[in-house]
Amino acid sequence: MAVRDSFRRVAREAGYDSDYALAEAMGVNRSTVQRVLDGRMRPGNRFIAAALAALGPRRFNQLFWIK
Repeated sequence: MAVRDSFRRVAREAGYDSDYALAEAMGVNRSTVQRVLDGRMRPGNRFIAAALAALGPRRFNQLFWIK
């Protein structure tokens, strides 16, 4: 399973039915969510912190992979 598919599955389980809804909860632009999940942009500290807050109680290693 691709990282983006796993991340989106977790977001859906948390009640976010779209990238827009997730982005709004995270306080970032929808395009930022899309670029990160498509692999066109690396998530920065703010994105990671916002994702952990919006998708809690997930842990870092459940949402992100380090290459």
